[in-house]
Formats: sequence, C-alpha cells, structure tokens
Amino acid sequence: MGIILAIVVFSFIVFIHELGHFLLAKKNGIRVSEFSIGMGPRILSKEVGETRYSIKVLPLGGSCMMGEDDVDDLSEGSFHSKSIGARIAVIAAGPIFNFLLAFLLAIVLRSAIGIDLPIIGEVVKDSPAQQAGLESGDRIIRLNHERIHIFRDILLFNQLNAGEVVEITFERAGEEHQISVQPEKLEDGQYLMGIIASENKQGNLLQNIKYGAYEVVYGITSNLKGMKLLITGQVGVEEVSGPVGIADMINDAYEQSKPAGAKIVALTMINLIILFSSALGVMNLLPIPALDGGRICFLVIEKIRGKRIPPEKEGVVHTIGFALLITLMIVVMFNDIRQIFF
Repeated sequence: MGIILAIVVFSFIVFIHELGHFLLAKKNGIRVSEFSIGMGPRILSKEVGETRYSIKVLPLGGSCMMGEDDVDDLSEGSFHSKSIGARIAVIAAGPIFNFLLAFLLAIVLRSAIGIDLPIIGEVVKDSPAQQAGLESGDRIIRLNHERIHIFRDILLFNQLNAGEVVEITFERAGEEHQISVQPEKLEDGQYLMGIIASENKQGNLLQNIKYGAYEVVYGITSNLKGMKLLITGQVGVEEVSGPVGIADMINDAYEQSKPAGAKIVALTMINLIILFSSALGVMNLLPIPALDGGRICFLVIEKIRGKRIPPEKEGVVHTIGFALLITLMIVVMFNDIRQIFF
C-alpha cells in the first residue's frame, strides 16, 4: 500500500505540473499534440481536436507535448510562433501550479491540525536556552537577522547553522528582547538549543491562509538552502534522494502513520505532497538547460537581444543539459538503491 501511495503521490504532483503547461498553452493558442499521464507505451488514448489524451503503462509522471523543442516550427499555433511573454507564461506555469497545489493543500493541512506558531512550549532543563533566559510562552521573531514565521523555521535554522552562536530576538508580554545562545553538542553530533514547540493553535480562515503561505515559503526556502549546500560541497550527492528514495520515504511515512488511522495517513500524505510539490517547483525553475528555468533564461536573453538565439545552438545546450540531468538521476537512483537495500 505504501508503494502504491508513493506512485499516486508522485504521479499527482507531476500531473499538476504538466496541467499548468497544458492550460496556459491552450489559453495562448499553442497546439498541444499530446497530454499524457504516465510514461512508456499508451494503454488508453483518445484524440480530441488537435490533442491526443493518453494514459501510459508506467504510472510515473506525465507530459505535455507542445513543440517547444521543435525550434524551426514557426507555423500558426506553434510554440515558437508566440510572443516571448506568452512562451514564458506557458513554461513558468508548471512550477507555479506546483506552488499553487502546495498552497491549497497547506491551507487544508493547517485547517485540520492547527497553526505551527514559533512559540516555545517548553524549555529543556539546564539547556543553553534556559541558561540564556528563554521561557515557555516566548515567541521567536528572528534568529540572527532571519525572520521566523513557523516553528520549523527554527529547526531548519538550527540544522543549517549547527554549533554557531545564535542571536535570538523574541517577544514576551508584548516586548521584544534579544539574547545570544550557544547550542550544546550532543553525543550523536547534533546541536541542542533546548526549546520545544508549543501545541498547534486552531486558527480562523485568514490565519490558515496566512500560515499556509508560510508553509509553502518554508518548503521553497528549505529546498533552496539544501541546493546551496549541495553546490558548495557541504552536502554530497549521496545525500540527495531521487524517485526511489522518495518512494521509500513515502512508504515509511505510511507505515508509521497507519496505526493512527486513515485520517492521519491522509494528512501525512498531504504534508508530503506539499513538500515534494514545492521541491519540484523549485527544481524546475533553476536556470539549468532542459529544465523550465533554463528555457526561461533563453527567452529572457532573446528579449534582451531582440532576436532569437540560433535554434541549433539552443538545441545543443538543452541536449547537453538533459544528458547531465539523466546522468545525475542515475547516480542518485544508484545511491537510493544502495542505501535502501544494502
């Protein structure tokens, strides 16, 4: 069941991404030759107008074929016959739909389990936080100069700044205070400040929308910071998860939440969809050839130059980028399989 859920979650996120491309392409009068769910050979297919709608044998991902790689086609209704603004909108729509999906589900999640406020519920006895003067009920506003919106912002900050002295700005009884805390290193190598989150508070509709937005910002920010660590070499490729690792993560989450009942399983899956949908949106907006962000970069350059980059040169760049992405995916998949099974 966990593996089935992993396939459903992954396919749903990719479907929403491709749906964004599809709807904006149709809105801008761009021909879509095929819109498909899954990969590989077709098992069900129906042609409606100029578009073939297909379900394919491998229930992973999907595609929206609109001729963006056919750089020589300038006929009426082709992708490259449209304005730069229209093409950017169509390309950007995939990641934007991922963020919209994450936002809508975050509102549902916050409505169900309450708001994740950055308020201290408990201070661990004799911890650095207690020694610095933090108390239960204090609301964390900033860590160093970084604004804090939800309690997980604190956890992420502590992970990414392990062992560093932290200047904490907090609110108590309506007044702001500042202290410095030196996290304590534990035997397992982790660093402890010594604060525990308060229980979630049930919010009204506006608060759920507000904190739903913070949830998406957290997902985007954590992914960007993780990529920064990867680029700077602070995190190795072996620590990056691909489809196999994600499937294993979803399966583990299902097994852990199953004893608590169907509602908890559903909320757990919603939380994972928010995380993965935000990650897919961020990944696709990176300025890497063959990804949406890379295509947008070429369109921006075209706008600045006032003319197209030679199609054959753009095609070569995207082909190289695609080959590098496939290579990275194979490496990541190999690491996933090795960690899970060996």
